[in-house]
Amino acid sequence: MKFPVFDIKSDRQFNELALEVYTYQFERNQVYRKYCQLLGKPKAAHVSEIPFLPISFFKTHQVTTDIQKDPAITFTSSGTTGIQTSQHLVGDLEIYNQSLDHSFKQFYGNHEDYTILALLPHYLERTGSSLVYMVDRWIKKSGDAQSGFYLNNLDDLAQILKSLQDSNRKVILIGVTFALLQLAEKFPMELNNTIIIETGGMKGMRKEMIKPELHQILKSAFNPQGGEGVYIERSRNTKAETHSEYGMTELLSQAYAPDGIRFQPPAWMQVSTRDTNDPLSRIAHGKTGGLNVIDLANLESCSFIATQDLCKTYADGTFEVLGRFDHSDIRGCNLLAVG
Repeated sequence: MKFPVFDIKSDRQFNELALEVYTYQFERNQVYRKYCQLLGKPKAAHVSEIPFLPISFFKTHQVTTDIQKDPAITFTSSGTTGIQTSQHLVGDLEIYNQSLDHSFKQFYGNHEDYTILALLPHYLERTGSSLVYMVDRWIKKSGDAQSGFYLNNLDDLAQILKSLQDSNRKVILIGVTFALLQLAEKFPMELNNTIIIETGGMKGMRKEMIKPELHQILKSAFNPQGGEGVYIERSRNTKAETHSEYGMTELLSQAYAPDGIRFQPPAWMQVSTRDTNDPLSRIAHGKTGGLNVIDLANLESCSFIATQDLCKTYADGTFEVLGRFDHSDIRGCNLLAVG
């Protein structure tokens, strides 16, 4: 089955589908409907009128369009003992599969053109990670015998990276931030034909650092000549590029930053910025505020989510993530306790 959200070609199409999805989720998602009703927004004539559900509801409620039906899969966020984690009840796994496949095609081309190496400790050590599911699908679709996951065996990963430099095979190395930094410190090497995608996540392993600092460290370790890479269209023997991925348990779509800073969402995902003191008000591009996401792939949960990230948006649809709110409970997010 093909879903129309993956065929969006214009803002008009996006807006029309977003309103359809809003109507569908208002009618079928009990949590979202009650939230909208208490806001006094049971209808929306324009996308700008659609309310965004605070992401914290995924920790406390079953955010789904069919509470009676068992989900196809449940994705869970990571967290320490005693910390309540998010649960994303995915009603139709094929929607996530198509979201993954279409976005990879849009940003990177064909899976078969790559050897895909994954450095995801902590994520591999638990169940329910949507990131592990995504990368596992990449690995399988690449069809390359050398593609695979690496837990803590950096020595083996370094050896494979070195051997691939002689093959002219394109490589994607995707990993959590702290593990990529460990690899960079222990095994610096000049990499060609390689895209390094950091997914964030220091997990208390190291001090936090700003994106430019992180990417400078990775470039110094794996691309000492400092050449600028191009996006998608890549010739042989190009220097390593460092990209960033933005995704989360509560979303079924991801955005990618080819420069490591400004994220580009796929056609069925759009972002906006809300006022940090008035969560129902939007603010202009270029100003810092809370990140709101419309993810139309979230058809059977909620497509309209107010995250706890701080961001800046730009007129071309890209956005920067600047950090997180200082307090987990954002003003306006505790508007109701849905029974």
